[in-house]
Amino acid sequence: MTRMVHCVKFNRELPGLLRPPMPGDLGKRVFENVSQQAWELWMQQVTILINHYGLNMADPNAQEFLNQQMEEFFFGE
Repeated sequence: MTRMVHCVKFNRELPGLLRPPMPGDLGKRVFENVSQQAWELWMQQVTILINHYGLNMADPNAQEFLNQQMEEFFFGE
């Protein structure tokens, strides 16, 4: 059976992610509040951000920047 979540991005019940997308509190929050559909939309956005800013994903500063962008994208924070 598909796990349903009330998606914060689309404000409705949708199929959720199969597992947390990352460890830690942010990963848990995304898992509990973000649908698969919204996550796919975020993955398109993250690709744009990486290419636009020329981010090196091995750089902890780039990872922190994307985490901040993700929180803004999903939760408006």
